[in-house]
Amino acid sequence: MRIADGLHRIGSDVVNSYLVVTGDGVTVIDAGLPGYWKLLQAELQELGLSLDDVRALILTHGDTDHIGFAAKLYAEKGIAAYIHEADAPRARLDVKKPNSGWGPVKVGPLASFLWYSARHGGLRIPPATGLQTVANDEVLDIPGAPRIIHTPGHTPGSVAVHVPAVDAVFLGDTFTTRNVLTGVTGPKPAPFTLEPSQAIASLDRLGDVNATWVLPGHGPAWDGGAPDAVRLIREAAAK
Repeated sequence: MRIADGLHRIGSDVVNSYLVVTGDGVTVIDAGLPGYWKLLQAELQELGLSLDDVRALILTHGDTDHIGFAAKLYAEKGIAAYIHEADAPRARLDVKKPNSGWGPVKVGPLASFLWYSARHGGLRIPPATGLQTVANDEVLDIPGAPRIIHTPGHTPGSVAVHVPAVDAVFLGDTFTTRNVLTGVTGPKPAPFTLEPSQAIASLDRLGDVNATWVLPGHGPAWDGGAPDAVRLIREAAAK
Protein backbone atom coordinates (compact mmCIF):
# COMPACT_ATOMS: atom_id res chain seq x y z
CA MET A 1 0.00 0.00 0.00
CA ARG A 2 1.32 3.43 -0.96
CA ILE A 3 1.10 6.01 1.84
CA ALA A 4 2.99 8.84 0.11
CA ASP A 5 5.85 9.28 -2.34
CA GLY A 6 8.60 6.89 -1.32
CA LEU A 7 6.57 5.56 1.61
CA HIS A 8 4.73 2.22 1.59
CA ARG A 9 3.19 -0.20 4.06
CA ILE A 10 2.94 -3.97 3.74
CA GLY A 11 0.31 -6.11 5.40
CA SER A 12 -2.70 -4.76 7.23
CA ASP A 13 -2.49 -1.87 9.68
CA VAL A 14 -3.23 -4.40 12.42
CA VAL A 15 0.53 -4.97 12.38
CA ASN A 16 2.63 -2.48 10.42
CA SER A 17 5.80 -2.91 8.40
CA TYR A 18 6.96 0.00 6.27
CA LEU A 19 9.16 0.56 3.24
CA VAL A 20 11.17 3.71 2.60
CA VAL A 21 11.89 3.75 -1.13
CA THR A 22 14.56 6.06 -2.56
CA GLY A 23 16.79 6.12 -5.61
CA ASP A 24 19.43 4.34 -3.52
CA GLY A 25 17.23 1.38 -2.61
CA VAL A 26 14.80 0.35 0.10
CA THR A 27 14.95 0.59 3.88
CA VAL A 28 12.44 -1.54 5.75
CA ILE A 29 11.10 -0.32 9.10
CA ASP A 30 10.01 -3.28 11.25
CA ALA A 31 9.61 -6.84 10.01
CA GLY A 32 6.05 -7.46 11.18
CA LEU A 33 5.04 -11.11 11.29
CA PRO A 34 6.77 -14.06 9.54
CA GLY A 35 4.02 -14.23 6.91
CA TYR A 36 4.90 -10.72 5.79
CA TRP A 37 7.90 -12.17 3.93
CA LYS A 38 5.70 -12.96 0.92
CA LEU A 39 3.93 -9.61 1.24
CA LEU A 40 7.27 -7.82 1.18
CA GLN A 41 8.22 -9.52 -2.07
CA ALA A 42 4.81 -8.79 -3.60
CA GLU A 43 4.99 -5.09 -2.71
CA LEU A 44 8.50 -4.82 -4.11
CA GLN A 45 7.35 -6.47 -7.33
CA GLU A 46 4.50 -3.95 -7.62
CA LEU A 47 7.13 -1.22 -7.42
CA GLY A 48 9.29 -2.86 -10.08
CA LEU A 49 11.82 -3.85 -7.43
CA SER A 50 13.05 -7.03 -5.77
CA LEU A 51 14.76 -8.20 -2.60
CA ASP A 52 18.05 -7.19 -4.22
CA ASP A 53 16.95 -3.56 -3.80
CA VAL A 54 16.52 -3.87 -0.03
CA ARG A 55 19.52 -2.30 1.68
CA ALA A 56 18.55 -2.28 5.36
CA LEU A 57 16.06 -3.25 8.05
CA ILE A 58 15.48 -1.21 11.20
CA LEU A 59 13.59 -2.68 14.16
CA THR A 60 11.87 -0.08 16.35
CA HIS A 61 12.04 -2.62 19.18
CA GLY A 62 12.37 -6.33 19.79
CA ASP A 63 8.78 -7.48 20.33
CA THR A 64 7.79 -10.60 18.41
CA ASP A 65 5.27 -8.87 16.14
CA HIS A 66 8.04 -6.58 14.84
CA ILE A 67 10.83 -9.08 14.13
CA GLY A 68 8.81 -11.47 11.93
CA PHE A 69 10.94 -11.83 8.79
CA ALA A 70 14.19 -10.40 10.19
CA ALA A 71 15.86 -13.82 10.38
CA LYS A 72 14.70 -14.69 6.86
CA LEU A 73 16.06 -11.44 5.42
CA TYR A 74 19.42 -12.08 7.06
CA ALA A 75 19.54 -15.68 5.87
CA GLU A 76 18.52 -14.84 2.29
CA LYS A 77 20.28 -11.50 1.75
CA GLY A 78 22.75 -11.09 4.61
CA ILE A 79 20.97 -7.95 5.85
CA ALA A 80 21.55 -7.60 9.58
CA ALA A 81 18.77 -5.63 11.24
CA TYR A 82 19.55 -2.43 13.12
CA ILE A 83 18.24 -2.39 16.70
CA HIS A 84 19.04 -0.55 19.92
CA GLU A 85 21.37 -2.63 22.06
CA ALA A 86 18.90 -2.64 24.98
CA ASP A 87 16.41 -4.62 22.88
CA ALA A 88 18.81 -6.96 21.06
CA PRO A 89 18.31 -9.80 23.60
CA ARG A 90 14.54 -9.41 23.20
CA ALA A 91 14.78 -9.67 19.41
CA ARG A 92 16.91 -12.80 19.76
CA LEU A 93 14.17 -14.20 22.04
CA ASP A 94 16.68 -14.52 24.86
CA VAL A 95 14.43 -12.29 26.98
CA LYS A 96 10.70 -12.81 27.32
CA LYS A 97 8.58 -9.69 27.73
CA PRO A 98 6.75 -9.53 31.08
CA ASN A 99 3.00 -10.02 30.90
CA SER A 100 2.15 -6.49 32.01
CA GLY A 101 0.96 -3.12 30.77
CA TRP A 102 -2.16 -4.44 29.06
CA GLY A 103 -4.67 -1.82 30.19
CA PRO A 104 -8.37 -2.20 29.27
CA VAL A 105 -9.35 -5.15 27.08
CA LYS A 106 -12.37 -5.84 24.86
CA VAL A 107 -12.91 -9.40 23.68
CA GLY A 108 -13.65 -8.57 20.03
CA PRO A 109 -10.54 -6.47 19.23
CA LEU A 110 -8.27 -8.82 21.18
CA ALA A 111 -9.63 -11.89 19.38
CA SER A 112 -9.22 -10.17 16.00
CA PHE A 113 -5.62 -9.27 16.79
CA LEU A 114 -4.75 -12.78 17.93
CA TRP A 115 -6.45 -14.37 14.91
CA TYR A 116 -4.69 -12.02 12.49
CA SER A 117 -1.35 -12.69 14.14
CA ALA A 118 -1.86 -16.47 14.04
CA ARG A 119 -2.82 -16.40 10.35
CA HIS A 120 0.45 -14.61 9.53
CA GLY A 121 2.80 -16.87 11.45
CA GLY A 122 2.60 -15.19 14.83
CA LEU A 123 2.51 -18.51 16.71
CA ARG A 124 6.03 -19.41 15.58
CA ILE A 125 8.32 -16.40 15.52
CA PRO A 126 11.94 -17.16 14.62
CA PRO A 127 14.53 -15.28 16.69
CA ALA A 128 16.24 -12.42 14.88
CA THR A 129 19.83 -13.15 13.90
CA GLY A 130 22.76 -11.10 12.68
CA LEU A 131 21.73 -7.95 14.54
CA GLN A 132 23.72 -4.71 14.53
CA THR A 133 23.15 -2.15 17.26
CA VAL A 134 22.45 1.55 16.96
CA ALA A 135 22.60 4.44 19.42
CA ASN A 136 20.52 7.52 20.12
CA ASP A 137 20.85 10.30 17.54
CA GLU A 138 22.78 8.09 15.12
CA VAL A 139 22.16 8.83 11.43
CA LEU A 140 22.46 5.68 9.36
CA ASP A 141 24.13 5.58 5.95
CA ILE A 142 21.27 3.73 4.28
CA PRO A 143 18.39 4.79 1.98
CA GLY A 144 16.54 7.73 3.51
CA ALA A 145 19.38 8.56 5.95
CA PRO A 146 17.17 7.76 8.99
CA ARG A 147 17.99 9.20 12.40
CA ILE A 148 17.56 6.99 15.45
CA ILE A 149 15.85 8.50 18.51
CA HIS A 150 15.93 6.36 21.65
CA THR A 151 12.45 6.38 23.22
CA PRO A 152 12.51 3.85 26.07
CA GLY A 153 9.33 2.91 27.89
CA HIS A 154 7.40 0.44 25.80
CA THR A 155 10.59 -1.60 25.97
CA PRO A 156 14.05 -0.51 27.16
CA GLY A 157 15.39 -0.29 23.61
CA SER A 158 12.41 1.21 21.80
CA VAL A 159 13.36 3.80 19.20
CA ALA A 160 11.68 6.27 16.90
CA VAL A 161 13.05 6.56 13.37
CA HIS A 162 12.97 9.99 11.71
CA VAL A 163 13.29 9.94 7.93
CA PRO A 164 13.14 13.51 6.57
CA ALA A 165 13.49 12.18 3.01
CA VAL A 166 9.88 10.91 3.19
CA ASP A 167 8.61 13.48 5.73
CA ALA A 168 7.95 10.73 8.27
CA VAL A 169 8.74 9.55 11.76
CA PHE A 170 8.16 5.92 12.74
CA LEU A 171 7.29 5.52 16.41
CA GLY A 172 6.93 1.75 16.70
CA ASP A 173 4.87 1.05 19.82
CA THR A 174 5.64 4.34 21.52
CA PHE A 175 2.08 5.13 20.42
CA THR A 176 -0.83 3.58 18.54
CA THR A 177 -3.61 4.87 16.31
CA ARG A 178 -5.75 1.79 17.00
CA ASN A 179 -5.45 -0.04 20.27
CA VAL A 180 -5.33 -3.76 19.45
CA LEU A 181 -6.93 -4.58 22.81
CA THR A 182 -9.85 -2.12 22.71
CA GLY A 183 -10.25 -0.94 19.11
CA VAL A 184 -10.07 2.70 20.27
CA THR A 185 -8.63 4.92 17.52
CA GLY A 186 -6.45 8.03 17.42
CA PRO A 187 -2.92 8.75 18.69
CA LYS A 188 -2.66 7.24 22.15
CA PRO A 189 -0.13 5.36 24.29
CA ALA A 190 0.27 1.75 23.15
CA PRO A 191 -0.72 -1.25 25.27
CA PHE A 192 1.83 -3.78 26.52
CA THR A 193 4.07 -0.88 27.59
CA LEU A 194 6.48 -1.88 30.35
CA GLU A 195 7.12 1.62 31.73
CA PRO A 196 4.21 3.93 30.73
CA SER A 197 5.54 7.05 32.46
CA GLN A 198 8.95 6.59 30.85
CA ALA A 199 7.33 6.15 27.43
CA ILE A 200 5.52 9.48 27.84
CA ALA A 201 8.69 11.20 29.08
CA SER A 202 10.51 9.88 26.00
CA LEU A 203 8.22 11.97 23.81
CA ASP A 204 10.32 14.96 24.88
CA ARG A 205 13.02 13.61 22.56
CA LEU A 206 10.73 14.22 19.59
CA GLY A 207 10.59 17.96 20.17
CA ASP A 208 12.78 18.78 17.17
CA VAL A 209 11.08 16.34 14.79
CA ASN A 210 9.25 18.04 11.96
CA ALA A 211 7.37 15.34 10.06
CA THR A 212 3.91 15.21 8.53
CA TRP A 213 3.59 11.43 8.68
CA VAL A 214 3.65 9.81 12.12
CA LEU A 215 3.59 6.06 11.67
CA PRO A 216 2.75 3.60 14.45
CA GLY A 217 3.42 -0.09 14.86
CA HIS A 218 -0.33 -0.70 14.95
CA GLY A 219 -3.15 1.30 13.39
CA PRO A 220 -3.50 3.58 10.37
CA ALA A 221 -0.97 6.21 9.35
CA TRP A 222 -1.38 9.64 10.97
CA ASP A 223 -0.79 12.70 8.78
CA GLY A 224 -1.52 15.40 11.36
CA GLY A 225 2.16 16.04 12.07
CA ALA A 226 4.47 14.98 14.87
CA PRO A 227 3.71 17.89 17.26
CA ASP A 228 -0.05 17.22 17.23
CA ALA A 229 0.47 13.49 17.59
CA VAL A 230 2.67 14.02 20.63
CA ARG A 231 0.12 16.42 22.14
CA LEU A 232 -2.73 13.92 21.67
CA ILE A 233 -0.69 11.06 23.12
CA ARG A 234 0.08 13.14 26.21
CA GLU A 235 -3.56 14.16 26.60
CA ALA A 236 -4.71 10.56 26.34
CA ALA A 237 -2.10 9.46 28.88
CA ALA A 238 -3.25 12.16 31.32
CA LYS A 239 -6.76 10.70 31.29
